[in-house]
Amino acid sequence: MLRLIMTTLSAGAVLSSPAWGFADNAPSITPSPNPGESIVFDVYRDGDKRMGTHAVHFEQDGGDLLVSVDIELRAGLGPITVFRYEHQSTERWREGQLIGLNAETLKDGETYRVEAQSTQDGLDVEGETPDTGAIALEFPLSVLPSSHWRGYRTGAYDILNTEHGSELDVTVDYLGEEMLAADGARITAHRYRLSSELTVDLWYDENGRWAGCQFEARGQTIRYERRADPLRG
Repeated sequence: MLRLIMTTLSAGAVLSSPAWGFADNAPSITPSPNPGESIVFDVYRDGDKRMGTHAVHFEQDGGDLLVSVDIELRAGLGPITVFRYEHQSTERWREGQLIGLNAETLKDGETYRVEAQSTQDGLDVEGETPDTGAIALEFPLSVLPSSHWRGYRTGAYDILNTEHGSELDVTVDYLGEEMLAADGARITAHRYRLSSELTVDLWYDENGRWAGCQFEARGQTIRYERRADPLRG
């Protein structure tokens, strides 16, 4: 259901990340998150039916950026749970490149694990898919993960599916600027469309931070609403 959704700093310093996801005809914005900063979404289905949370947390480890992702989603009929999805991952970034990843996903009753580590030649990834089981792939260090927080350049290319460790062919289009419900108000945001196995619309605020998400899955509209501006808490 959620294949795409899943599917350094000192105490006074800021992260310098050269590309959080705006390119071509989109505005060029470089955000500067602080240590301990978080982006937290409430996730809804079919309008106002809350089904869980998706949180992204940033920390410093020496000269590296650590990004922790925690997704917990459930849907049910009364007291009976009919859908459960959990994803926890940690990404390690150095000088704007993904150099490490550890992820575990509970999906449709099955657990999938992904491990990635950089080498001199690229990013070695070991993962699991429902169809083929264990896989081992090598990606370039320039690869973008499917965790959405960093944003995407426009165009057609492959990204790393953090749910399974596989390649994901995507096409990314910039759709322009619009108003978005976020942070308990309405904010100006830039809208992108990521087309692959699912079509996912993603919004990023004027500071480049991930601000919203929406897609269709199993006949339902899934919508993310950000709880608060990460700059203000």
